[in-house]
Amino acid sequence: MVQHYESPVRVYKYPFELVMAAYEKRFPICPMIPVFVGSEITYEHKSDDGAVHIVERRCKLNLDAPYILKKIVGIDFIYFIQRNSLDVRARTLKIEAHNESFSSRIIVRENCFYSVAPPCRLVLCQQVHQDNSEWTCFEQSASLDVISFFGFEATVEKLACKHYAANIKKGKEIIQYYIDELISDGVTGLPKWEERLPRESRQRSEALGVRDVADDELREERVRMGSVSSMETVRTRVEGALPEIVVVASSEANDRRVEVGKIDSDYIEQWLGLLSPVEESRLVEIRRWIAETHKEKMPNDMHLLRFLRARDFNVEKTREMLHSSLLWRKQHQLDKLLHVYKPHPVIMDYFPGCWHYHDKEGRPLYVLRLGQMDFKGLLRAVGEDDILRNVLATCEEGLQRCEKATKMLSKPISSWTGLVDLEGLSIRHLWRPGIRVLLRMIEVVEANYPETMGRLLIVRAPRVFPILWTLVSSFIDENTRNKFLIYGGNDYQGPGGLTDYIDTCYIPDFLDADSQCDMPPGGIIPKSLYMPQEEQELTFAPPLETDSIYHTANIFRGAPYEVVIPVIEAGTVITWDFDVIKGDCQFALMKTKRPVDYDVIKQNSHQHNHHAHYGAPSSSTIGNVMDRPLLVLGIDAYNAESPLVLRDGDSIQGSHVAGSISTYVLQWKYKEPAKAARSSSAHGPAFDFPLLQHKCKVMYYYELLKSHDFRGSMTSLQSCQSGFSSLSLNTTVSDHSANASSLPSASSCSSR
Repeated sequence: MVQHYESPVRVYKYPFELVMAAYEKRFPICPMIPVFVGSEITYEHKSDDGAVHIVERRCKLNLDAPYILKKIVGIDFIYFIQRNSLDVRARTLKIEAHNESFSSRIIVRENCFYSVAPPCRLVLCQQVHQDNSEWTCFEQSASLDVISFFGFEATVEKLACKHYAANIKKGKEIIQYYIDELISDGVTGLPKWEERLPRESRQRSEALGVRDVADDELREERVRMGSVSSMETVRTRVEGALPEIVVVASSEANDRRVEVGKIDSDYIEQWLGLLSPVEESRLVEIRRWIAETHKEKMPNDMHLLRFLRARDFNVEKTREMLHSSLLWRKQHQLDKLLHVYKPHPVIMDYFPGCWHYHDKEGRPLYVLRLGQMDFKGLLRAVGEDDILRNVLATCEEGLQRCEKATKMLSKPISSWTGLVDLEGLSIRHLWRPGIRVLLRMIEVVEANYPETMGRLLIVRAPRVFPILWTLVSSFIDENTRNKFLIYGGNDYQGPGGLTDYIDTCYIPDFLDADSQCDMPPGGIIPKSLYMPQEEQELTFAPPLETDSIYHTANIFRGAPYEVVIPVIEAGTVITWDFDVIKGDCQFALMKTKRPVDYDVIKQNSHQHNHHAHYGAPSSSTIGNVMDRPLLVLGIDAYNAESPLVLRDGDSIQGSHVAGSISTYVLQWKYKEPAKAARSSSAHGPAFDFPLLQHKCKVMYYYELLKSHDFRGSMTSLQSCQSGFSSLSLNTTVSDHSANASSLPSASSCSSR
């Protein structure tokens, strides 16, 4: 397995020239790096003007490997080739290194880059560090691939990763050591390189009164590189506030993708906490992935870090969990919850829980008197959905409180503390439908708000509590269970009790303290407040399902998923918004040349397609229209928009203006991965069936709007915006859709 590492940007608060002078002091030998026992120059080149200096070295390393391993391989040292390309004109140093020893068995690649302006990966421009344009930035990436090593592949991989991680942050300390040494010797700054004309040319120009052209060109180049005309400066730190990433795409760039702002190690330490080099690398990797797949809908770094921690920094598992959660937020419009949600009067009067100051570490504190809660009464009076909405609103408010605490304390606060009082808990709380609803809520919170519970203090646990704990503990993540502290009776008042975690002035009054809690007392809910009997029927359907404007569809190989849309008025605007949840697919919008007989098509779909779906609102949704003899592409219908090939994780929004009365078809087809397609063509037709693994899944929404309504309507704009903007640092409206809103007579393709 190939191991990858990518560092955040590390910043030296010194000019580039001083950092380079410190870097050169590391050679030919550096006592501060014990494994680095020497180096020799094998190649050197310097340009005529002295701006470019290339040095290639053969470095000798003495790794601290097990004695038996060294004896088996028969060597004491290993050698690396390092190539340094210094460009003092551009003020950059590029370092490339690879292993010379065992190069046929192990492949090691490392790339480092020093600069005063880290280059943007997707747009050819530079972004000067926002705090000081003279500071030097450092980036580092590496890969390790152990092909074979005498049966010790796993040992070598583990050993190499351990040594590399231990020396990553040490590298910055070494540079800082040599910078301090230079400063102690009186070297506080070195002159920048400047290009000059030959003396004869300069004298001739001065005699003729001509300005120094080279100096003017160099000055103009510096102004151009320092300007931000085509892309705004990426900001990763704002004094006194949480960092925000502001990225505006260059108008000249053909690629719609934008570079996500890079984060430096100082920012990580201040706003996210201390992370190991491997954890930093995983954060950089997941940020790059979500920037590529979700485009402008970039969640903030604290949110990403929660999901990484929930999956022990396994990037693949984090991607799966995060992708599902973001789709869930979009599907159920969680961003609007705090703005539109109003608690049911019964919840306001009988739900014994509220936010209450903070603990000693600055985490927001949520207090819940679970023993005083009439869970059966709540379910009978408001239903499962309203209770779940209240729980989700509490979690959303908790995220906001964590952000405010981080800003106020200038340190990372990513979770909250819970204080649960179980006095009054009895057998009546073990009502089976109530337990089922409780487990469902735990499942939803665990999947979408991971690592938000910093500590849970459970006080006055009665004898019945072990039964309840046995029922629910298996549904709670192990990392979360380890944060539970349970006190029986009055144990919370003794040593190791609440006062170790919460200031005395903030301990609630019902626990024999003085702080008043602004919450309902709970208690039994009168039956007069119950809903009618027919509304009380509890189902096992997923909660919040009725709120979603999105629909899900499975697309199998050979069985496209199609939505037939009749347009009965010219100028109608068809808008769509969908996410590819799993697999690859091809999306197309087609227009028929003749009326569609829906009954015949449905009958045909039942005969040929077992994966058809019916009943989408305002249309006939069927499995196969275009791939059957009923309608033939090119004869009975044609593409109204060019088909798009979409990958797992892509998010698409777009619109089309119908010029005449007709029938349109939105079609999604399973797309064979390129690698599998090449394999099939190389070995001839494959004997295969459309098995379940050959499928794609999308979550979609579409809408028909009149042209005068589409022009500037909020509905049309919402279909082009991020569905989870409250977790995002930037939300951008589709250019194509924006153009369509101002030109209702024209068609606009979907935007990626």
